[in-house]
Amino acid sequence: MKLGIAMFPADFAIRPDELARAVEERGFESLFLPEHTHLPASERTRREVGQLPPHFSHTYDLFVALSYAAAATTDLKVATGICLVPQRDPLATAKAVASLDALSGGRVLFGVGAGWIPEELENHGTEPGRRWAVLAERVKAMRQIWTEEVAEFHGKHVDFGPVWSWPKPRQNPHPPVLVGGSGANVARRVLDFGDEWMPHAGMPLDELASRIAELRRAGREAGRAHVPVTVFGAEPDAAGLEALRDVGVDRAVFYAPPADAAAVKDFLDSAAPLVARFQD
Repeated sequence: MKLGIAMFPADFAIRPDELARAVEERGFESLFLPEHTHLPASERTRREVGQLPPHFSHTYDLFVALSYAAAATTDLKVATGICLVPQRDPLATAKAVASLDALSGGRVLFGVGAGWIPEELENHGTEPGRRWAVLAERVKAMRQIWTEEVAEFHGKHVDFGPVWSWPKPRQNPHPPVLVGGSGANVARRVLDFGDEWMPHAGMPLDELASRIAELRRAGREAGRAHVPVTVFGAEPDAAGLEALRDVGVDRAVFYAPPADAAAVKDFLDSAAPLVARFQD
């Protein structure tokens, strides 16, 4: 089982390049960075989602931060965890992902999600109730851009005629798309427009085991030999990791605190012994 680290790339925390070097030096496979373009400063958002911590409104741009992380390392996988695709233009995002993958030598994992702060989605022109449909079409459109010399897409939420767009990703056919979420329809979404499933930690183990088994059964019926699963926000605990590995989890990702370099490196040092025990 692979082990990764996630951290909100806040402007008051350790720099993304220093973080990436520290993660790679300790043997972790991957570094996942979340994103929020902004946090609505309104009573409505405070009422709907509560008082969120400062790092939600202090994150660096996702792809700028990941570029720093990739440039500072040689083997570390650099990952979006998650990219809020319904808040991004698909042509521009396809370009950013392909550029990062090409320049990093094929080290990108593309984690995607639909978002959960209604007003943040609306500020980007996406009606919250349609966010999953928008996500699906935008990812499908990006897959076309990455794999076709002349790409086009015609859907309800994304519609463009023939385009040229380079660079293409280094990975063939493109970076794996990790679909976040734990809702009832997530398995269908993974098989529709994704490559892997990325549920957040906290699901009861028996439910996780059942859902992994069902996802992989459906995947085999669709011609997929193995659908990988990443558990996001896992605890750096040996017994818990053994249980995740036993039910078929391929990667576990730990949250590091968005803090200064000393605090983050202390956290990494405390989790690093798990690398030798669990990582493939």
